Amino acid sequence: MLARVLVLLIALALPAVARAAPQRTAHLEAELAPMTASATPGSTVYVAVRHRIEPGWHTYWRNSGDSGGATRIAWTLPDGWTAGEIVWPTPERQRFAHLMNYAYSGEVHLPVPIQVPVDAKAGDLARLHAAVSFLVCSDTLCVPEDVELSLTLPVAEGAAALHPDHGRALTEALAKAPKPADIDAAARLENGVLKLAAVGGPLEGSEAAGAYFFPYAPKVIVHAAVQTVERGPDGLTLTLAPSPSLKTLTRPLEGVLVTRDGAWEIAAEPGALPAGAAGLGRAPGADEAGGTAAANIGLPLAALFAFLGGLILNLMPCVFPVLSMKAASLAGSAHRPAAARRDGLAFLAGVLVAFLALAVLLIALKAAGAAVGWGFQLQSPWITGFLALLMLAVGLNLSGVFQLGTSLQGAGAADHGRAGPAGAFLTGVLAAVVAAPCTAPFMAAAMGYGLAAGTAQTLVVFALLALGFALPFVLLSVTPALLRRLPRPGPWMVTLRRLLAFPMYGAAAWMAWVFSRQTEASALGLLIGAAVAVALALWLLGFAQARQARGLPGLAPLGAAGVSLTIAASLAAWAAAGPRPSGPAPAETPATAIPSQAWSPERLAAVRAEGRPVLVNFTADWCVTCKVNERAALSSARVKDAFARTGAVYMVADWTRRDDAIARELQAHGRSGVPLYLLYRPGAARARVLPQLLSEGAVIKALDEAAEK
Repeated sequence: MLARVLVLLIALALPAVARAAPQRTAHLEAELAPMTASATPGSTVYVAVRHRIEPGWHTYWRNSGDSGGATRIAWTLPDGWTAGEIVWPTPERQRFAHLMNYAYSGEVHLPVPIQVPVDAKAGDLARLHAAVSFLVCSDTLCVPEDVELSLTLPVAEGAAALHPDHGRALTEALAKAPKPADIDAAARLENGVLKLAAVGGPLEGSEAAGAYFFPYAPKVIVHAAVQTVERGPDGLTLTLAPSPSLKTLTRPLEGVLVTRDGAWEIAAEPGALPAGAAGLGRAPGADEAGGTAAANIGLPLAALFAFLGGLILNLMPCVFPVLSMKAASLAGSAHRPAAARRDGLAFLAGVLVAFLALAVLLIALKAAGAAVGWGFQLQSPWITGFLALLMLAVGLNLSGVFQLGTSLQGAGAADHGRAGPAGAFLTGVLAAVVAAPCTAPFMAAAMGYGLAAGTAQTLVVFALLALGFALPFVLLSVTPALLRRLPRPGPWMVTLRRLLAFPMYGAAAWMAWVFSRQTEASALGLLIGAAVAVALALWLLGFAQARQARGLPGLAPLGAAGVSLTIAASLAAWAAAGPRPSGPAPAETPATAIPSQAWSPERLAAVRAEGRPVLVNFTADWCVTCKVNERAALSSARVKDAFARTGAVYMVADWTRRDDAIARELQAHGRSGVPLYLLYRPGAARARVLPQLLSEGAVIKALDEAAEK
């Protein structure tokens, strides 16, 4: 009996502890959670809206990103009590299709500072009431949910103790929340590129890995775009994609800057970027949560993948025409080991120079904020038109219309077709250029890492890709035992050269077709005119060479050849500069084609909201791998029946012409080019990435699995 009385007396002597019963909504449980067990007059007490969200659902940060809505709290407090702004924790980045949202999942504390008046009386019980409005969303559904929360908080003199249930969690939440720091920041919007630089304080000497900027304003940046990070000795510089509505920067760019070392509130004033914010290369791990998983594989694995991808690239359809040139070149020096080694190394040098030049161009364009990737140059009709004429010229050379680096004397002799190291070097350059439309297995991850990492890593990846691509030809050229197995040069080589010209003519026709898909019909007519002019010019050149071989003057035909070449170049330039229709390239609709829709972020979101599987084909007319997949695996009657049976929607994202939305979506999935095949299952948060080389059976199986409930 005495013990019970003592317990009762102790309980009465202790201050009352604030407690509130949690309230349930359809998808979360919420309550008011104080950090301390009581409130001291004249102090600030933190009370959080603690909510535990159902798995698969989420609520939103103060700037919800591309969709959603922030949580709102309306307070009803005793006289003299005032509530401040929510102390927002750092949000998660959640990507849904083309959207990037800033949200919370699991258990979340939204602390709010509440000022207690000086005249609050010890022993009073203050009733705090909050009307909270949540927008609770899953991948396919959003539900507004409102809840009324109340808390009775005792007022007591002296330092308040931590609340036994919520004190520790709320203390940790406040410690981790973004806060101001001694950081100087500036922002600059120039030529469609938004750069934010920050130096000082915790950023000095930081690696800046994984840095990301969450803006407070909703329409400042393209939230789903990759944020690249460059390190400096005193801080970092972020390259952001500005929102289309942001034309000028007149106000401070406010938000939260996050690195792996912490999160800080910053206000970047418009103006010159501070010194020391850049110059040490790009920081790794940029936009990891945005989906660039390829950027996380590391340099050793990326280099290995690049080397293997380069090897396999020799077997891809787009490289077949160049294999003819390599074969003709090697056959000419097969039984002269020294010449073969020289030509093999010259070929390797040409491949390396071409790939590294492409890497430097990509680095420069990415630094300028352009959305580019593997094969980007073929999105320009200037390039496709030039390649069509170049491949025509190579075919005419192989056909014997004119000679390059040799004479007609000695046709069929041991030195026929030998253009020396310069010819082998140019063959290597051309091989690399023609390989651009193809993406081999292993290349996607390597290229994704290379374009997301720093400059040095990018150059290493492209160099290993070049080495893998050139290795078979180089090994053959430096291995006498293999060279001796080749037949000796003779008149048969003339026939071989003539035969090998036809793959080049096919490649020229293919490039002309790609050109036609990028321009209007009148431009194709001009390109055909340019091709005729080139053929005439090269025939005149060959005619002059034949006359010189017989000791006759050949200057007049050479002059005519120069004039014709000038006319051809002018026609080609005129054609390439002609007006191009906007929007995706015109679609082909053969009778056996699967009904398709043009991909757009908005259309994809609308179709997914219907609860249907969606297969998105990221393709381009200049991508031979894409076209082979479409003919072999996406055009059969069985695949068409599978789409009808499963109710799946087929969408095509055509990258034949430049499209920044497609480029951003490729980057979001760690890819730098096409093909990419994404299969969206109803209700799934992320898309399933299908293999780069498709088969009919694999597509049907994937569609059936996506349709399973």
